[in-house]
Amino acid sequence: MSPDFPRDLIPRDDALHLIHALHAVKDKLHDAAQRWELLDENGHIPAAPPYTALLQHATDAQDLSCEVLWLAADFARSPHHTTRTGRTVLKQLATAATISSHAAPHFTETAENALALPRTINPTDRHYLTNRMVIDHASARAFLRRASESLRDAAKALDDHLGVQRFLAPLTRRKGPPEPPPSRPGGLHR
Repeated sequence: MSPDFPRDLIPRDDALHLIHALHAVKDKLHDAAQRWELLDENGHIPAAPPYTALLQHATDAQDLSCEVLWLAADFARSPHHTTRTGRTVLKQLATAATISSHAAPHFTETAENALALPRTINPTDRHYLTNRMVIDHASARAFLRRASESLRDAAKALDDHLGVQRFLAPLTRRKGPPEPPPSRPGGLHR
């Protein structure tokens, strides 16, 4: 076992606390991606897309992105980010922060197009705006789902780390080198 092994461990309580925080934000991202729909039950855009609701999606997505960013920043300030598992977790957190930050602008563009849609008379322009809205809204939801998956992967890395700790706990409890075998009577060793 490497002499640096104990320093490469993230304390159990710290890991459990972070796993809990990761799952909480992951669930928020996943739920938002599932709930925030643009299309009706028939797969059509409503005649008058709800601008305020779409803008609220952008606002809420921005808040979720900030939560992910805070998780990443807090973990980056911890001493645990330098461990092997910590580097993996930090990479997943950075990915989630980047991906989640792309959702709000796409929701905002969806809302902007929804606002312009009623004033559009040309059928070609209307068709373009409608398609743009669907694409932007779907992209925003996909960014939320992918950020959720990155947080899930970070939590899994920490959970795996705790599993290794449980497995190795009996080995790391030893203090100092093992005792030498008992000598034979008469002091002679063969």
